[in-house]
Amino acid sequence: MKLTRAFLRLIRWPNLIFIVLTQFLFYYCIILPNYQVYSINAAWFLSWPFWGWLSTASVLIAAAGYIINDYFDLNIDQVNKPDSIIIQKYIKRRWAIFWHMSLSFTGVIITIIISWKIGNWIIGPANLIIVFLLLFYSTTFKKKFLIGNIIISLLTAWVVFVLYISELDLATFSQQFFYRAALTKIFKLTVLYGGFAFVISLVREVIKDMEDIKGDEAFGCRTMPIVWGIPASKVFAGVWLIVLMLAVSVLLVYAILNGWWVAALFALALVVVPLAMILRNLYRALTSEQFHAISSLIKLVMLTGIISMIFFKWHL
Repeated sequence: MKLTRAFLRLIRWPNLIFIVLTQFLFYYCIILPNYQVYSINAAWFLSWPFWGWLSTASVLIAAAGYIINDYFDLNIDQVNKPDSIIIQKYIKRRWAIFWHMSLSFTGVIITIIISWKIGNWIIGPANLIIVFLLLFYSTTFKKKFLIGNIIISLLTAWVVFVLYISELDLATFSQQFFYRAALTKIFKLTVLYGGFAFVISLVREVIKDMEDIKGDEAFGCRTMPIVWGIPASKVFAGVWLIVLMLAVSVLLVYAILNGWWVAALFALALVVVPLAMILRNLYRALTSEQFHAISSLIKLVMLTGIISMIFFKWHL
């Protein structure tokens, strides 16, 4: 039982639930309702079994990424968070590599099969590239200035974009009016949620670098807080938080003008206000514990952002 709990902690099971929840809500609250507006009663390509397998592949690849990240971060984690170490303490290093390779391979194979079944040859190679990006992130990019943060933020946005790309067929897009109209609306919402995921993930990654600055600096990392310093990194994260608040506020006004009062109140109370609290706390933060608390609050805002997809079920 102790080994099972350790493995679940290693693969960050709450984050994996985030992935499933995001893809589930995007599929059922955005993709399917958009098709139904144009009297298309099902997804064009991603029927229920295909969506389920695609989401499973996303979870497996993400879990493998967390394992390999902890594998290469072992020395740094012994400084930053010694009480949270799993590899070597509960799971041997060679087993960590075995699980990384097995989960990555299974996730890519599942995606390739889906690509073949639906006739979309983008998502299979794309997920293979993601496996290598996660590997190179853990070995190299994570220690570099900003590039590692951008990679993780792009991969967070990919959780949404992979569903849109799975539904995209250029030949059908040019020939079928209803399909084109539905997919155009889906694309706008993909950019909306993918953009939200990218920005908030970028902010969180920079804040996590501030939290982990001691261990990162000891092992030669060149993260933003090390290169620019904590004050400048706070400004960087704060600017993006303000951009995010302004963007959500514009959407909030649009919702009010369309009479979507419940959605507007939800966005105000559970997205805009918490983002303002994060900005205030970031300005005051000095210790690793304070930066960790901010990072946890950002995860809650990510969750409320995901849940907001529910409103599109009724407002499309």
